[in-house]
Amino acid sequence: MKNQTISLKRSTALGVATLLIGAGVASAQLGSILKVGGAILIADKFGGQINSVLNKATGQKNLADAGIASKVVPILSLGSRKAVGIVQVSGSQAAIDQTKAVAQIETKLPLSGNARILIPINTRSVTDFKRVPGVGVSAVIDIKF
Repeated sequence: MKNQTISLKRSTALGVATLLIGAGVASAQLGSILKVGGAILIADKFGGQINSVLNKATGQKNLADAGIASKVVPILSLGSRKAVGIVQVSGSQAAIDQTKAVAQIETKLPLSGNARILIPINTRSVTDFKRVPGVGVSAVIDIKF
C-alpha cells in the first residue's frame, strides 16, 4: 500500500511537471502567433496610412506618374529568429498587387557577419511561396509589442 502511494505521488508530480512545461511552450508559441497576427493586422488595417506617411517622409510624389507603386506588408520570418514587423515595398503596380508579404531569412556570413535577406513573396505562407520579381523593400518598420 505504501509503495502504491509513493508511485501515485510520483506519477502525479510527473504529470503536473509535464503539464507545466507544455503550458510554457504553448504560451511562448501563442505569444509568437499573436505578434505575427498583430503585424498582419497592422499591415491590413493601417498599411495605407503608413505607406502615405513613408512616401511623404521620403519626398516621394507622383509615384504613379513614374510607373511606381508602393504598399505596406508584413514580414514573415524563416529560421530560428521570429522577428515581427512590417515593410514598405515598391515596384510596378502589377508586381505590387502580387506581393502579399516579405519573407525574412537570417544567415551567418564568413568572418563573423550576419545577413538579413528580405524577399518579397506572393503569399502569406512561408511553406509554399514564390518570389515576386521587380519588387524591392524601400522601408523597414519596427513594431514593439
